[in-house]
Amino acid sequence: MVAIKGHFDGKVFVPEEPVDLPRGQSVILHIATAPGNGSPRGEQHVLDWVVENLVAKTDLPSDGSVEHDHYLYGNPKRPIE
Repeated sequence: MVAIKGHFDGKVFVPEEPVDLPRGQSVILHIATAPGNGSPRGEQHVLDWVVENLVAKTDLPSDGSVEHDHYLYGNPKRPIE
């Protein structure tokens, strides 16, 4: 696997160095933000949001760890065993 630095211009990913691939070559992109880059639109990192919003809340569901798919993705709750 090759790592190439680049940026997202709002529509496409643009490499910041030459890429030795033929035009039209299919690729799979694994996206990771560069450290220290910050968020271009002022977006907050998900872990910062968790610390600021979830840690201080006391009204969280007690079954949140077991039913995380329900609370995160809207899946039906698991049957009680």
